[in-house]
Amino acid sequence: MHPNPQQQQIQVELGDTEAEGIYSNMCMVMHSPTEIVMDFARVMPRAPKARVLSRIIMTPMHAKLMMQTLQDNLKKFEKQFGEIKIHRGPEKMSNPIGFQSNDTTESGEKK
Repeated sequence: MHPNPQQQQIQVELGDTEAEGIYSNMCMVMHSPTEIVMDFARVMPRAPKARVLSRIIMTPMHAKLMMQTLQDNLKKFEKQFGEIKIHRGPEKMSNPIGFQSNDTTESGEKK
């Protein structure tokens, strides 16, 4: 019989600046064989460019765990507040704004 491994508790500190958060309405996702890179940016209407506010780099395993956690939280959110509707009209925007994945790897090669 194996002894019960003790679960380690980690104290997480949240500074005042970080607690304010950063609003992002655009995320570009790239990957290499060993990393997933997410650049979070904010695009303003009629602005010619977006500024990356935060870059998160993680392993593919951690990215998949994060995706599962986010899916679980979205299900709980919708159960409490109703379905989240994604509006996609028939018209295609020439410069779409929002969360989209990049079709290239981190090195710039096509997937």
